[in-house]
Amino acid sequence: MSKSTVLTLVGSLRAESTNQKLAEAIQLNAPEQVDVVIHESLGNIPFYNEDIDVEGQVPAAAAALRAAANEADTLLLVTPEYNGTLPAALKNAIDWLSRPYGAGALTGKPTAVVGSAFGQFGGVWAQDEARKAVGIAGAQVLEDAKLAVPGSLVRFAELHPKDDAEVVEQIKGVFDAITAAQPAAQPAA
Repeated sequence: MSKSTVLTLVGSLRAESTNQKLAEAIQLNAPEQVDVVIHESLGNIPFYNEDIDVEGQVPAAAAALRAAANEADTLLLVTPEYNGTLPAALKNAIDWLSRPYGAGALTGKPTAVVGSAFGQFGGVWAQDEARKAVGIAGAQVLEDAKLAVPGSLVRFAELHPKDDAEVVEQIKGVFDAITAAQPAAQPAA
């Protein structure tokens, strides 16, 4: 059985972001048959503009994101909450992946959204906005793959999410939902 690939996009650009740490914990706790790849360059992608989204002229960072998403079996968005919604870097990535309209890398792609935030609800508004955006862009939103970690700045001040037993258990639930969305392996003919 071949490994499935989960491309992970982290909405926070800070090196020490709690959402970056959450993505690392997800990567460390992936089942053996899953390869979690954290895409590192969302901050290098220019804002979406149809004038630069022209064959042969697509900025390299946007083309690399599209290629990685096309190759992945599943997308996982890890988002903080900025002013009650998702960060611009993550929304921009969704915009690039939604094009060309009807045939973008998100079309039909199983996509899960998780995250952490300082507030008491763990960024659920941002996660809901991200689910809405990818759903409109054509992704297959995995509604059962949920993980919202509240109070993240305090909770993870001295503890990495990979060492938080409750978070690790919730990560397993996210992978259960991702696995359930994968097509069953076909036997060799």
